[in-house]
Parts: sequence; structure tokens; C-alpha cells
Amino acid sequence: MARAALNPAPSNPDTKDTIMIYSTATVPVNPEGETQLTRAQAWAGLELKARDARLFLPPGLCTRCDVVEESATHFVREATIGGADLREIITLEPESKVTFFQATGPREGAIINELYEDEAGALQLRFYCYIGLRGKEPNGPEEQAEQTQFDGEDKGYKSALLSTLKRTRELVAEGKL
Repeated sequence: MARAALNPAPSNPDTKDTIMIYSTATVPVNPEGETQLTRAQAWAGLELKARDARLFLPPGLCTRCDVVEESATHFVREATIGGADLREIITLEPESKVTFFQATGPREGAIINELYEDEAGALQLRFYCYIGLRGKEPNGPEEQAEQTQFDGEDKGYKSALLSTLKRTRELVAEGKL
């Protein structure tokens, strides 16, 4: 299920209002007919993707992805994705949540990937974000295009969740996770 909206963010009275992009999508980790992943395996895939997105994105989309700082609470990744250089501060809540804080690059805000169990006990993977675009007009054409991209069925974040799980299954089958 995907849901999205352009939401007003708290604004400073000295600046013009900011519109933020909010998007969410959730997919089952173990749909019928797929090789079942444990929470630990799904988590290993999410953590690996946070450290090196090149292994999970279409060839050529991510041309650089390096962890440049690491501490007990977070690590910093510098990457070039879709031609845009970015720096992200990434926090890990083991076997639960990866949060990508957009420090530099075209976006500002947070992107979250979360593993959780639904009311029936089935493992789910949820994406959600609350971001804006640096230097762009609030609710302008660039933000509207970004919103459409986030929510798209073919190239949006639901698709990204599904491809992450597919790649995780491949790495498990290859004995690499």
C-alpha cells in the first residue's frame, strides 16, 4: 500500500512556507511463493544496502557509495546516485530500522526503511520519508515530480522495497548473507 501527500512543514515566519514530501509504502517480506527470509536475513540485506547501495540499485544508477565515517551510533556515507552527489548520516536500530538523514545533496529530511511484524505476525518492510528539495520552490514542478517518483508503482519506493528483498534473496542463495 502506498500513500503520499505534500504536507506543510512547520515554517519560520521570516521565510516562505515550506512544503514537504511525505511518502510511504509497505510490502510483505515473505509473500507466498517466494523463498522465506528470516528477520536476521532481511536485516542483513538492509544494512548491506545502507553501506553499499551499488549492490541493490540498477547498474549505473549508483556510481559511488563509500562509508567515510563510522561511530558507535551512526555512519556517514557519501554516494553518487542518479548523477547527484550526496552525503547521508545513517543510523541503525538493529533488526528494526535504518534511517538515512540527508546531510547534503538535492534532498533534505529523512528516509526510513523499517522491518516490523503486522498484527498477524507477518514480517513487513516499510519505507517512509519526509523530505524537501534544497533550493526549489515549495510545491513547485520539481517537488511535484519528486512526489510522483516516490509514489510510482514502477520506479517508486514500493518497487525499491521489492527489488531490495529480491536482491537479499539472491545474496542469501549465493551464501553471501
